[in-house]
Amino acid sequence: MDSSHKKSALKENDGIEQPEIISAASVEQIQKFRRAQPSAEELITNILKGDKTALSRAITLVESTSEKHLEKANNIIKGCLPLANNSVRIGITGVPGVGKSTFIEAFGKFLTSIGKKVAVLAVDPSSSISHGSILGDKTRMEELVKDENAYIRPSASGESLGGVARKTRESIILCEACGFDTILIETVGVGQSETAVHSMVDFFLLLNLAGAGDELQGIKRGIMEMADLIVINKADGDNVKRARLAKTEYNRALHLFPMKNSGWSPKVTTCSALQNEGIADVWETITEYFNLTKENHFFEQKRSEQNQYWLIETINEQLKQKFYNHPEIKKLLEENKKAVQNHEISPFAAAQLLLKLYAK
Repeated sequence: MDSSHKKSALKENDGIEQPEIISAASVEQIQKFRRAQPSAEELITNILKGDKTALSRAITLVESTSEKHLEKANNIIKGCLPLANNSVRIGITGVPGVGKSTFIEAFGKFLTSIGKKVAVLAVDPSSSISHGSILGDKTRMEELVKDENAYIRPSASGESLGGVARKTRESIILCEACGFDTILIETVGVGQSETAVHSMVDFFLLLNLAGAGDELQGIKRGIMEMADLIVINKADGDNVKRARLAKTEYNRALHLFPMKNSGWSPKVTTCSALQNEGIADVWETITEYFNLTKENHFFEQKRSEQNQYWLIETINEQLKQKFYNHPEIKKLLEENKKAVQNHEISPFAAAQLLLKLYAK
């Protein structure tokens, strides 16, 4: 049979033409919205009215590394500064897996239930390889993110403590101007960001787990000396007994440390963020601390010292950025790197040479 007369069992019908899925009007509206960026004055006005969208936009400007955004961010900070410093700032840290997000959500919900306005600033670590961050805190705090009296802002830490300083310190000012009276600052729990955050909060809370080598953990002076309160989380189910034992061990460890300048003796308590147990006790202890430190004037003294500390840190950070962004330094730095690698000059001599050039 001639192949031209063969019929195929497969037949392709003409398809139905699909309508355009992108609306030209919608595209125009989005482009118009993107072009119409609010001025610093408009953002300040809306922040002072309690507008969370304006707050988010302002924090984005603060976090930007662009020179053109720096002046606008500084103007916004200047406009909001007179209405700042009217909150309590609480740093919360703990090792990964301790339940920080669950605790902060339970704690935040408790605070909003007693009439507080809560802002959560989460310092997420940046990868030293990809320079990215997960920024998943909003996803983990499903209930708190929907609360009208709460605001959650995750931020990447960047490559230095200066990054934590500028982003978080100035974000605190903006949140206070927006009407938030309780600022919770969460850190990842590993690395130097704890030291940076401790230097910008009024109260430092350390979350821990039971059965994680408590006797040894209790004498790690660095993180323990910073803590004003240690909370043993996940004290529920079969873990209650272990949590009580851990509380005893930590109490013993705290007696090894000298008295704090605040006159406060750090305390240890247990809670279950998952079961919402012991959360009110945590706030009661924090309130007790603030009553003491405001009465003996340590609260104001500490904030004053922190302002001076971050002045110096910001100067150091700005000088470093200007040095590395200098066109001539950029070129000579690469040349000196190769010279150091080839043992033609010592690292110290190369550094002195570049610094002298920059000073001119």
